Amino acid sequence: MTSLRRIIVFFDKLEDKIRSVLSHAPIIYALVGAVGIILVWKGVWETAEVIPGLWGPSSVVIGALILLLTGLLVSFFIGDSIIISGFKKEKKLVEKAESEVRSEEEMIKDLEKKVEHLDREVHGLAERR
Repeated sequence: MTSLRRIIVFFDKLEDKIRSVLSHAPIIYALVGAVGIILVWKGVWETAEVIPGLWGPSSVVIGALILLLTGLLVSFFIGDSIIISGFKKEKKLVEKAESEVRSEEEMIKDLEKKVEHLDREVHGLAERR
């Protein structure tokens, strides 16, 4: 395993652990996330100030194009889950009881198992031919 791969795996596992801990304290999680986002924006802002031509309208146009071309404009500022829950007229995740969320998770896991089973059956049929 390359050293870059080891670093990526390390930080991936570290992220999972941190998210697991912070998910039990949503207000602290939100504050930590807010600080991180603000610091990233501050860094981007200060970097853009030193690059000629990245001010005012040109910054807006370039930023909007980047967000549109990458598909992040809507998902970042609104969020896919909010759009989907609006279509389905569902409660927001924060309004759902923990039991509702766990019930949905169990339902999703059950569906995943069924899909995996069907996938194995289809592959088995395909191999017999």
